[in-house]
Amino acid sequence: MKDLWEKIKKINWADRRLITIIVIVILVFLMMDFNNRMTTMIRLGNEEAGLQTRIAELKATQVKLEDQIAYATSEIALEEWARESNRMIQEGDHPIILLQPGDYIPQPTPTPEPETVIRSRLDIWKELFFGTTEAKP
Repeated sequence: MKDLWEKIKKINWADRRLITIIVIVILVFLMMDFNNRMTTMIRLGNEEAGLQTRIAELKATQVKLEDQIAYATSEIALEEWARESNRMIQEGDHPIILLQPGDYIPQPTPTPEPETVIRSRLDIWKELFFGTTEAKP
């Protein structure tokens, strides 16, 4: 260690300044590289978090689809489809068919007629300038 210190003392001042400038330049480049690496690390960390969220969403979708497939291939789904959609029955079932009485006459649903309101010109101008007013029957 003493030999190194002795060699440094033998270097003249102009050379020492040159070495100091070179060391400072090298440190600046190292700091710039460190900054670039930190920026890249933060960006990749954010991308990783987004991808982890996407993976969780896709796994939830996969579980849901697997449940739907399991239900669709089950006997319960088959029976539900047969009874509700195709109105099939099993042996031993007694089908009930609802019929209308023979003397049933359907009554049409009455539709209300819209009332025509006759307004005077004065009421129309009042409504135009002052807003809606109560219509006189």
